[in-house]
Amino acid sequence: EGNLMLPAAGLVTWTSGNVSGRDPATGYVVIKPSGVRYEALTPDKMVVLDPNGAIVEGDLRPSVDAPTHLYVYRQRPDVRGMVHTHATYATAFAAVGKPIPVYLTAIADEFGGPIPVGAYAQIGEEQIGAEIVRAIGASCAILMKSHGVFTIGASVMAAVKAAVMTEDVARTVFYALQLGQPDEIPPEEVARGYQRYVNQYGQR
Repeated sequence: EGNLMLPAAGLVTWTSGNVSGRDPATGYVVIKPSGVRYEALTPDKMVVLDPNGAIVEGDLRPSVDAPTHLYVYRQRPDVRGMVHTHATYATAFAAVGKPIPVYLTAIADEFGGPIPVGAYAQIGEEQIGAEIVRAIGASCAILMKSHGVFTIGASVMAAVKAAVMTEDVARTVFYALQLGQPDEIPPEEVARGYQRYVNQYGQR
């Protein structure tokens, strides 16, 4: 379900991107198979991995980003969902190595601070995961230099939401920068807005 939300939200093209989820009881991670188009995904095509990357269940090869996901899960036990996209506007910021400052109340609410940029890291092993853990801080999203977007959450849906919101605010900030230089919201106001959003927004 999380994977299918990516093309529905316009965050991926063809077979790029992936969603994973971690079961805290077993440590097993479920992730999208490599190179499979989203419209062909079914539950039985998902790949189940142990924390070290061995296939527990599934007939297909896991995403090439599996080492990144697994590294983050091993280092961050609070994370139970993770998303990777090359969403256009957010990845444009990643391409030039620029974070997204808190120019909007939506950024304060969802992220509690700027969306950081991690240094360039090679694809395929654990380098990207190590840089995510090093650079993401308290954010639920990070832009990886010359690569794309990674988001994390306490659940799969929380990570998917963060991915959707990252692209949404990146698009708005991109257009705002065409008009002029936006003002950053003061840190104390960012903190106030974030706490209000976390503690009061939505239903209880």
